[in-house]
Amino acid sequence: MTVNDDVLLVHGGTPLEGEIRVRGAKNLVPKAMVAALLGSAPSRLRNVPDIRDVRVVRGLLQLHGVTVRPGEEPGELVMDPTHVESANVADIDAHAGSSRIPILFCGPLLHRLGHAFIPGLGGCDIGGRPIDFHFDVLRQFGATIEKRADGQYLEAPKGLRGTKIRLPYPSVGATEQVLLTAVLAEGVTELSNAAVEPEIEDLICVLQKMGAIIAMDTDRTIRITGVDQLGGYTHRALSDRLEAASWASAALATNGNIYVRGAQQRSMMTFLNTYRKVGGAFEIDDEGIRFWHPGGRLKSIALETDVHPGFQTDWQQPLVVALTQATGLSIIHETVYESRLGFTSALNQMGAHIQLYRECLGGSDCRFGQRNFLHSAVVSGPTKLQGADLVIPDLRGGFSYLIAALAAEGTSRVHGIDLINRGYENFMEKLVELGAKVELPGKALG
Repeated sequence: MTVNDDVLLVHGGTPLEGEIRVRGAKNLVPKAMVAALLGSAPSRLRNVPDIRDVRVVRGLLQLHGVTVRPGEEPGELVMDPTHVESANVADIDAHAGSSRIPILFCGPLLHRLGHAFIPGLGGCDIGGRPIDFHFDVLRQFGATIEKRADGQYLEAPKGLRGTKIRLPYPSVGATEQVLLTAVLAEGVTELSNAAVEPEIEDLICVLQKMGAIIAMDTDRTIRITGVDQLGGYTHRALSDRLEAASWASAALATNGNIYVRGAQQRSMMTFLNTYRKVGGAFEIDDEGIRFWHPGGRLKSIALETDVHPGFQTDWQQPLVVALTQATGLSIIHETVYESRLGFTSALNQMGAHIQLYRECLGGSDCRFGQRNFLHSAVVSGPTKLQGADLVIPDLRGGFSYLIAALAAEGTSRVHGIDLINRGYENFMEKLVELGAKVELPGKALG
Protein backbone atom coordinates (compact mmCIF):
# COMPACT_ATOMS: atom_id res chain seq x y z
CA MET A 1 0.00 0.00 0.00
CA THR A 2 1.40 3.38 -1.03
CA VAL A 3 1.25 6.49 1.12
CA ASN A 4 -1.72 7.85 -0.87
CA ASP A 5 -3.56 4.52 -0.57
CA ASP A 6 -3.49 4.99 3.21
CA VAL A 7 -5.47 8.27 2.96
CA LEU A 8 -9.17 8.40 2.22
CA LEU A 9 -11.04 11.52 1.13
CA VAL A 10 -14.57 11.53 2.56
CA HIS A 11 -17.17 13.95 1.22
CA GLY A 12 -19.73 14.05 4.02
CA GLY A 13 -23.41 14.84 4.25
CA THR A 14 -24.84 11.84 2.37
CA PRO A 15 -26.98 9.28 4.28
CA LEU A 16 -25.67 5.73 4.07
CA GLU A 17 -28.33 3.52 2.50
CA GLY A 18 -28.28 -0.05 1.24
CA GLU A 19 -27.11 -3.50 2.27
CA ILE A 20 -23.77 -4.90 3.43
CA ARG A 21 -22.73 -8.27 4.88
CA VAL A 22 -20.70 -9.07 7.98
CA ARG A 23 -18.79 -12.34 8.20
CA GLY A 24 -17.20 -14.12 11.13
CA ALA A 25 -16.10 -12.23 14.22
CA LYS A 26 -12.61 -10.74 14.28
CA ASN A 27 -12.48 -11.65 17.99
CA LEU A 28 -13.14 -15.33 17.24
CA VAL A 29 -11.83 -16.34 13.82
CA PRO A 30 -8.06 -15.80 14.38
CA LYS A 31 -8.31 -17.63 17.74
CA ALA A 32 -10.17 -20.55 16.16
CA MET A 33 -7.38 -20.69 13.57
CA VAL A 34 -4.81 -20.92 16.39
CA ALA A 35 -6.88 -23.73 17.95
CA ALA A 36 -6.39 -25.79 14.76
CA LEU A 37 -2.72 -26.03 15.78
CA LEU A 38 -3.77 -28.25 18.70
CA GLY A 39 -5.36 -30.92 16.50
CA SER A 40 -4.00 -34.14 15.06
CA ALA A 41 -6.25 -33.84 12.00
CA PRO A 42 -7.31 -31.05 9.61
CA SER A 43 -9.84 -28.41 10.66
CA ARG A 44 -12.37 -26.58 8.50
CA LEU A 45 -13.43 -23.02 9.45
CA ARG A 46 -16.24 -21.24 7.62
CA ASN A 47 -17.48 -17.64 7.48
CA VAL A 48 -13.88 -16.33 7.61
CA PRO A 49 -13.54 -12.59 6.87
CA ASP A 50 -10.74 -11.24 4.68
CA ILE A 51 -9.09 -9.03 7.30
CA ARG A 52 -5.48 -8.42 8.26
CA ASP A 53 -5.60 -10.35 11.56
CA VAL A 54 -6.67 -13.46 9.63
CA ARG A 55 -3.80 -13.00 7.18
CA VAL A 56 -1.34 -12.61 10.07
CA VAL A 57 -2.44 -15.86 11.71
CA ARG A 58 -2.53 -17.68 8.39
CA GLY A 59 1.07 -16.66 7.76
CA LEU A 60 2.17 -17.70 11.26
CA LEU A 61 0.46 -21.08 10.92
CA GLN A 62 2.19 -21.68 7.59
CA LEU A 63 5.55 -20.70 9.08
CA HIS A 64 5.01 -23.47 11.63
CA GLY A 65 4.30 -26.12 9.01
CA VAL A 66 0.49 -25.94 8.97
CA THR A 67 -0.99 -26.25 5.49
CA VAL A 68 -3.70 -23.61 4.96
CA ARG A 69 -5.86 -23.63 1.83
CA PRO A 70 -9.25 -22.30 0.73
CA GLY A 71 -12.22 -24.59 1.24
CA GLU A 72 -15.13 -25.39 -1.03
CA GLU A 73 -17.18 -22.26 -0.27
CA PRO A 74 -16.18 -18.58 -0.15
CA GLY A 75 -14.79 -17.62 3.25
CA GLU A 76 -13.74 -21.17 4.14
CA LEU A 77 -10.27 -22.25 5.28
CA VAL A 78 -8.92 -25.77 5.68
CA MET A 79 -5.94 -26.09 8.05
CA ASP A 80 -3.82 -29.24 8.28
CA PRO A 81 -1.48 -29.26 11.33
CA THR A 82 -0.06 -32.74 10.71
CA HIS A 83 3.52 -31.53 10.24
CA VAL A 84 4.05 -28.77 12.80
CA GLU A 85 7.62 -27.49 12.99
CA SER A 86 9.69 -24.68 14.48
CA ALA A 87 9.76 -21.40 12.61
CA ASN A 88 12.55 -18.92 11.94
CA VAL A 89 12.62 -16.12 14.51
CA ALA A 90 12.98 -13.36 11.93
CA ASP A 91 10.08 -14.77 9.89
CA ILE A 92 7.80 -14.85 12.96
CA ASP A 93 8.68 -11.25 13.78
CA ALA A 94 8.03 -10.12 10.20
CA HIS A 95 4.65 -11.86 10.00
CA ALA A 96 3.45 -10.83 13.43
CA GLY A 97 3.71 -7.11 12.70
CA SER A 98 1.65 -5.14 15.20
CA SER A 99 -0.76 -7.95 16.07
CA ARG A 100 -1.07 -9.29 19.62
CA ILE A 101 -2.45 -12.65 18.52
CA PRO A 102 0.96 -14.45 18.44
CA ILE A 103 0.87 -14.60 22.26
CA LEU A 104 -1.93 -17.17 21.89
CA PHE A 105 0.38 -19.50 19.95
CA CYS A 106 2.33 -20.22 23.16
CA GLY A 107 0.21 -23.00 24.65
CA PRO A 108 -0.41 -24.90 21.40
CA LEU A 109 3.28 -24.70 20.38
CA LEU A 110 4.44 -25.84 23.82
CA HIS A 111 2.16 -28.86 23.47
CA ARG A 112 3.20 -29.64 19.91
CA LEU A 113 6.90 -28.74 19.94
CA GLY A 114 7.91 -28.27 23.57
CA HIS A 115 8.99 -24.70 22.89
CA ALA A 116 7.75 -21.40 21.42
CA PHE A 117 8.98 -17.93 20.49
CA ILE A 118 6.94 -14.76 20.80
CA PRO A 119 8.21 -11.45 19.35
CA GLY A 120 7.47 -8.01 20.77
CA LEU A 121 3.74 -7.33 20.40
CA GLY A 122 1.73 -4.32 19.25
CA GLY A 123 -2.00 -3.77 18.82
CA CYS A 124 -4.33 -0.82 19.25
CA ASP A 125 -3.21 1.93 21.62
CA ILE A 126 -6.35 2.16 23.74
CA GLY A 127 -4.91 1.50 27.19
CA GLY A 128 -2.91 -1.06 29.13
CA ARG A 129 -3.17 -4.59 27.77
CA PRO A 130 -0.14 -6.13 29.49
CA ILE A 131 1.16 -9.46 28.21
CA ASP A 132 2.87 -10.21 31.52
CA PHE A 133 -0.25 -11.91 32.78
CA HIS A 134 -0.18 -14.28 29.80
CA PHE A 135 3.33 -15.32 30.78
CA ASP A 136 2.37 -15.65 34.45
CA VAL A 137 -0.42 -18.02 33.43
CA LEU A 138 1.93 -20.09 31.27
CA ARG A 139 4.38 -20.36 34.17
CA GLN A 140 1.58 -21.73 36.35
CA PHE A 141 1.04 -24.44 33.74
CA GLY A 142 4.75 -25.32 33.99
CA ALA A 143 6.37 -23.26 31.22
CA THR A 144 9.75 -21.60 31.62
CA ILE A 145 10.26 -18.22 29.94
CA GLU A 146 13.50 -16.56 28.93
CA LYS A 147 13.46 -12.92 27.85
CA ARG A 148 15.85 -12.13 25.02
CA ALA A 149 16.51 -9.08 22.88
CA ASP A 150 14.23 -10.26 20.06
CA GLY A 151 11.37 -11.59 22.17
CA GLN A 152 10.38 -14.31 24.64
CA TYR A 153 11.50 -17.93 24.43
CA LEU A 154 9.31 -20.51 26.16
CA GLU A 155 9.90 -24.15 27.00
CA ALA A 156 7.96 -26.84 28.86
CA PRO A 157 10.63 -29.31 29.98
CA LYS A 158 8.18 -31.34 32.08
CA GLY A 159 5.08 -30.76 30.01
CA LEU A 160 2.12 -28.61 31.02
CA ARG A 161 -0.15 -29.38 33.98
CA GLY A 162 -3.55 -28.10 34.96
CA THR A 163 -3.76 -25.37 37.59
CA LYS A 164 -6.12 -23.01 39.43
CA ILE A 165 -6.23 -19.46 38.11
CA ARG A 166 -8.29 -16.47 39.14
CA LEU A 167 -8.24 -13.50 36.79
CA PRO A 168 -8.06 -10.07 38.48
CA TYR A 169 -10.33 -8.85 35.66
CA PRO A 170 -12.38 -10.95 33.19
CA SER A 171 -9.95 -10.41 30.32
CA VAL A 172 -10.87 -11.96 26.97
CA GLY A 173 -7.24 -12.49 25.93
CA ALA A 174 -6.26 -14.12 29.22
CA THR A 175 -9.30 -16.41 29.08
CA GLU A 176 -8.36 -17.46 25.55
CA GLN A 177 -4.79 -18.14 26.69
CA VAL A 178 -5.99 -20.43 29.47
CA LEU A 179 -8.41 -22.31 27.21
CA LEU A 180 -5.86 -22.93 24.44
CA THR A 181 -3.28 -24.12 26.98
CA ALA A 182 -5.46 -26.12 29.39
CA VAL A 183 -7.19 -28.42 26.89
CA LEU A 184 -4.08 -30.61 26.46
CA ALA A 185 -2.54 -29.99 29.89
CA GLU A 186 -2.46 -32.89 32.33
CA GLY A 187 -5.24 -32.77 34.94
CA VAL A 188 -7.94 -30.18 35.61
CA THR A 189 -7.70 -26.41 35.20
CA GLU A 190 -10.12 -24.15 37.04
CA LEU A 191 -10.40 -20.59 35.73
CA SER A 192 -12.45 -18.17 37.82
CA ASN A 193 -13.57 -14.64 36.93
CA ALA A 194 -13.31 -15.65 33.28
CA ALA A 195 -14.56 -13.66 30.30
CA VAL A 196 -17.81 -15.08 28.92
CA GLU A 197 -18.21 -13.09 25.69
CA PRO A 198 -20.04 -14.82 22.81
CA GLU A 199 -16.69 -15.20 21.04
CA ILE A 200 -15.33 -17.07 24.08
CA GLU A 201 -18.33 -19.42 24.02
CA ASP A 202 -17.78 -19.97 20.29
CA LEU A 203 -14.10 -20.80 20.89
CA ILE A 204 -15.20 -23.30 23.55
CA CYS A 205 -17.56 -24.82 20.96
CA VAL A 206 -14.61 -25.17 18.57
CA LEU A 207 -12.45 -26.86 21.22
CA GLN A 208 -15.28 -29.18 22.28
CA LYS A 209 -15.70 -30.28 18.66
CA MET A 210 -11.99 -31.16 18.72
CA GLY A 211 -12.48 -33.40 21.76
CA ALA A 212 -11.91 -31.01 24.70
CA ILE A 213 -13.85 -31.27 27.97
CA ILE A 214 -14.87 -27.77 29.08
CA ALA A 215 -17.62 -26.80 31.54
CA MET A 216 -18.91 -23.24 32.05
CA ASP A 217 -20.56 -22.31 35.33
CA THR A 218 -22.89 -19.35 35.85
CA ASP A 219 -20.38 -17.63 38.17
CA ARG A 220 -17.75 -16.99 35.46
CA THR A 221 -15.89 -20.18 36.34
CA ILE A 222 -14.63 -22.43 33.54
CA ARG A 223 -13.31 -25.94 34.26
CA ILE A 224 -11.16 -27.67 31.67
CA THR A 225 -10.26 -31.35 31.99
CA GLY A 226 -7.14 -32.02 29.96
CA VAL A 227 -7.21 -34.76 27.33
CA ASP A 228 -4.37 -36.66 25.67
CA GLN A 229 -5.20 -35.73 22.09
CA LEU A 230 -7.45 -33.45 20.05
CA GLY A 231 -8.74 -33.93 16.52
CA GLY A 232 -9.87 -31.42 13.93
CA TYR A 233 -13.11 -29.46 13.75
CA THR A 234 -15.67 -28.18 11.27
CA HIS A 235 -17.17 -24.90 12.41
CA ARG A 236 -19.00 -21.84 11.08
CA ALA A 237 -17.83 -18.76 13.00
CA LEU A 238 -20.41 -16.56 14.65
CA SER A 239 -20.97 -13.22 12.95
CA ASP A 240 -19.09 -10.10 14.00
CA ARG A 241 -21.44 -8.26 16.38
CA LEU A 242 -18.91 -5.43 16.78
CA GLU A 243 -18.74 -4.66 13.07
CA ALA A 244 -22.54 -4.91 12.83
CA ALA A 245 -22.93 -2.33 15.61
CA SER A 246 -20.45 -0.03 13.86
CA TRP A 247 -22.62 0.02 10.72
CA ALA A 248 -25.71 0.53 12.89
CA SER A 249 -24.10 3.62 14.44
CA ALA A 250 -23.14 4.82 10.96
CA ALA A 251 -26.79 4.59 9.89
CA LEU A 252 -27.84 6.62 12.93
CA ALA A 253 -25.17 9.33 12.58
CA THR A 254 -25.78 9.88 8.85
CA ASN A 255 -29.61 9.69 8.91
CA GLY A 256 -29.23 6.51 6.91
CA ASN A 257 -30.80 3.07 6.49
CA ILE A 258 -28.50 0.02 6.43
CA TYR A 259 -29.42 -3.66 6.27
CA VAL A 260 -26.61 -5.64 7.89
CA ARG A 261 -26.84 -9.16 6.54
CA GLY A 262 -25.35 -11.61 9.03
CA ALA A 263 -26.07 -9.48 12.12
CA GLN A 264 -27.51 -11.62 14.93
CA GLN A 265 -29.89 -10.46 17.64
CA ARG A 266 -28.77 -12.79 20.43
CA SER A 267 -25.21 -11.46 20.65
CA MET A 268 -26.33 -7.83 20.23
CA MET A 269 -29.24 -7.58 22.68
CA THR A 270 -27.53 -5.06 24.98
CA PHE A 271 -26.55 -2.88 22.04
CA LEU A 272 -30.04 -3.06 20.54
CA ASN A 273 -31.62 -1.87 23.79
CA THR A 274 -29.29 1.14 23.90
CA TYR A 275 -29.80 1.87 20.19
CA ARG A 276 -33.53 2.03 20.78
CA LYS A 277 -33.14 4.29 23.83
CA VAL A 278 -31.10 6.76 21.73
CA GLY A 279 -33.89 6.86 19.17
CA GLY A 280 -32.56 4.48 16.54
CA ALA A 281 -34.86 2.00 14.82
CA PHE A 282 -34.15 -1.60 13.85
CA GLU A 283 -35.94 -4.57 12.34
CA ILE A 284 -34.76 -8.16 12.75
CA ASP A 285 -35.28 -11.06 10.36
CA ASP A 286 -33.69 -14.48 9.87
CA GLU A 287 -30.89 -13.13 7.68
CA GLY A 288 -29.84 -9.96 9.49
CA ILE A 289 -30.89 -6.66 11.02
CA ARG A 290 -31.94 -3.40 9.37
CA PHE A 291 -30.84 -0.23 11.21
CA TRP A 292 -32.11 3.25 10.43
CA HIS A 293 -32.68 6.77 11.69
CA PRO A 294 -36.48 7.15 11.90
CA GLY A 295 -36.42 10.95 11.85
CA GLY A 296 -36.94 13.37 14.69
CA ARG A 297 -34.51 14.03 17.53
CA LEU A 298 -32.06 11.53 18.93
CA LYS A 299 -32.11 11.25 22.73
CA SER A 300 -29.17 11.69 25.09
CA ILE A 301 -28.38 8.76 27.40
CA ALA A 302 -26.15 7.67 30.28
CA LEU A 303 -23.94 4.78 29.17
CA GLU A 304 -21.42 2.60 30.98
CA THR A 305 -19.26 0.06 29.17
CA ASP A 306 -18.59 -3.31 30.77
CA VAL A 307 -17.58 -6.87 30.00
CA HIS A 308 -20.25 -9.14 28.52
CA PRO A 309 -23.20 -9.16 29.05
CA GLY A 310 -22.74 -5.40 29.56
CA PHE A 311 -22.36 -2.77 26.84
CA GLN A 312 -19.19 -3.69 24.95
CA THR A 313 -16.35 -1.20 24.85
CA ASP A 314 -15.99 -1.75 21.08
CA TRP A 315 -19.57 -0.50 20.61
CA GLN A 316 -18.87 2.72 22.48
CA GLN A 317 -16.72 4.72 20.06
CA PRO A 318 -18.97 4.47 16.96
CA LEU A 319 -22.06 5.22 19.06
CA VAL A 320 -20.44 8.33 20.60
CA VAL A 321 -20.33 9.85 17.11
CA ALA A 322 -24.10 9.39 16.82
CA LEU A 323 -24.53 10.85 20.32
CA THR A 324 -22.99 14.13 19.12
CA GLN A 325 -26.27 14.48 17.20
CA ALA A 326 -28.50 13.71 20.22
CA THR A 327 -30.34 16.44 22.12
CA GLY A 328 -29.02 17.11 25.63
CA LEU A 329 -26.13 15.73 27.66
CA SER A 330 -24.98 12.13 27.22
CA ILE A 331 -22.71 10.65 29.89
CA ILE A 332 -20.20 7.93 28.95
CA HIS A 333 -18.31 5.91 31.56
CA GLU A 334 -15.60 3.69 30.02
CA THR A 335 -14.62 0.88 32.43
CA VAL A 336 -12.73 -1.54 30.15
CA TYR A 337 -9.88 0.46 28.52
CA GLU A 338 -8.62 3.52 30.35
CA SER A 339 -7.53 5.46 27.23
CA ARG A 340 -10.37 4.64 24.87
CA LEU A 341 -11.96 8.10 25.02
CA GLY A 342 -8.87 9.80 23.64
CA PHE A 343 -10.37 9.64 20.14
CA THR A 344 -12.90 12.34 21.11
CA SER A 345 -10.35 15.16 20.73
CA ALA A 346 -10.64 14.86 16.94
CA LEU A 347 -14.44 14.95 17.16
CA ASN A 348 -14.15 18.24 19.07
CA GLN A 349 -12.00 19.62 16.27
CA MET A 350 -14.89 18.77 13.93
CA GLY A 351 -17.34 20.74 16.06
CA ALA A 352 -18.48 18.27 18.71
CA HIS A 353 -18.74 19.32 22.37
CA ILE A 354 -17.19 16.51 24.42
CA GLN A 355 -15.57 17.01 27.81
CA LEU A 356 -13.47 14.28 29.44
CA TYR A 357 -13.27 13.63 33.19
CA ARG A 358 -11.11 11.57 35.52
CA GLU A 359 -14.06 10.78 37.80
CA CYS A 360 -16.44 7.83 37.35
CA LEU A 361 -19.54 9.56 35.97
CA GLY A 362 -23.05 8.26 35.64
CA GLY A 363 -22.55 4.86 37.19
CA SER A 364 -20.63 2.78 39.66
CA ASP A 365 -17.01 3.34 40.64
CA CYS A 366 -14.52 1.42 38.48
CA ARG A 367 -10.86 0.43 38.65
CA PHE A 368 -9.81 3.60 36.77
CA GLY A 369 -11.51 6.07 39.11
CA GLN A 370 -8.54 6.58 41.43
CA ARG A 371 -5.82 6.32 38.78
CA ASN A 372 -5.98 9.72 37.07
CA PHE A 373 -7.33 8.44 33.73
CA LEU A 374 -9.69 10.47 31.55
CA HIS A 375 -12.21 7.67 31.29
CA SER A 376 -15.58 9.48 31.51
CA ALA A 377 -17.12 11.84 28.98
CA VAL A 378 -20.02 14.26 28.70
CA VAL A 379 -21.31 14.74 25.16
CA SER A 380 -23.39 17.87 24.56
CA GLY A 381 -25.56 17.92 21.45
CA PRO A 382 -26.69 18.21 18.86
CA THR A 383 -23.74 19.83 17.09
CA LYS A 384 -22.95 20.16 13.41
CA LEU A 385 -19.74 18.40 12.43
CA GLN A 386 -17.35 19.91 9.89
CA GLY A 387 -14.86 18.07 7.68
CA ALA A 388 -11.28 17.90 8.98
CA ASP A 389 -7.91 16.19 8.68
CA LEU A 390 -8.09 13.05 10.83
CA VAL A 391 -5.39 10.56 11.85
CA ILE A 392 -6.76 7.16 12.86
CA PRO A 393 -5.65 6.18 16.40
CA ASP A 394 -6.95 2.59 16.64
CA LEU A 395 -9.35 0.15 14.98
CA ARG A 396 -12.71 1.19 16.47
CA GLY A 397 -11.68 4.82 16.84
CA GLY A 398 -10.70 4.74 13.18
CA PHE A 399 -14.08 3.53 12.03
CA SER A 400 -15.64 6.14 14.30
CA TYR A 401 -13.66 8.83 12.50
CA LEU A 402 -15.04 7.51 9.22
CA ILE A 403 -18.57 7.78 10.59
CA ALA A 404 -17.90 11.35 11.76
CA ALA A 405 -16.48 12.29 8.37
CA LEU A 406 -19.51 10.79 6.62
CA ALA A 407 -21.87 12.73 8.91
CA ALA A 408 -19.97 16.01 8.61
CA GLU A 409 -20.40 18.89 6.20
CA GLY A 410 -17.55 19.21 3.73
CA THR A 411 -14.56 17.00 2.98
CA SER A 412 -12.33 15.15 5.43
CA ARG A 413 -8.93 13.59 4.84
CA VAL A 414 -8.71 10.41 6.90
CA HIS A 415 -5.13 9.19 7.37
CA GLY A 416 -4.09 5.67 8.41
CA ILE A 417 -7.10 3.82 7.02
CA ASP A 418 -5.08 0.61 6.61
CA LEU A 419 -5.54 0.07 10.36
CA ILE A 420 -9.28 -0.39 9.75
CA ASN A 421 -8.46 -3.44 7.60
CA ARG A 422 -7.58 -5.27 10.82
CA GLY A 423 -11.23 -5.74 11.68
CA TYR A 424 -13.49 -4.51 8.85
CA GLU A 425 -13.61 -6.65 5.72
CA ASN A 426 -13.66 -4.68 2.44
CA PHE A 427 -14.86 -1.60 4.30
CA MET A 428 -14.17 0.80 1.43
CA GLU A 429 -16.18 -1.33 -1.00
CA LYS A 430 -19.01 -1.44 1.53
CA LEU A 431 -18.96 2.33 1.87
CA VAL A 432 -19.32 2.69 -1.88
CA GLU A 433 -22.18 0.16 -1.92
CA LEU A 434 -23.96 2.31 0.69
CA GLY A 435 -23.63 5.43 -1.41
CA ALA A 436 -20.79 7.11 0.47
CA LYS A 437 -18.82 9.70 -1.49
CA VAL A 438 -15.26 8.57 -0.81
CA GLU A 439 -12.09 8.47 -2.88
CA LEU A 440 -8.46 7.57 -2.69
CA PRO A 441 -6.37 10.54 -3.86
CA GLY A 442 -6.25 10.25 -7.62
CA LYS A 443 -8.71 7.35 -7.80
CA ALA A 444 -12.47 7.77 -7.27
CA LEU A 445 -14.27 4.99 -5.42
CA GLY A 446 -17.78 6.35 -5.25
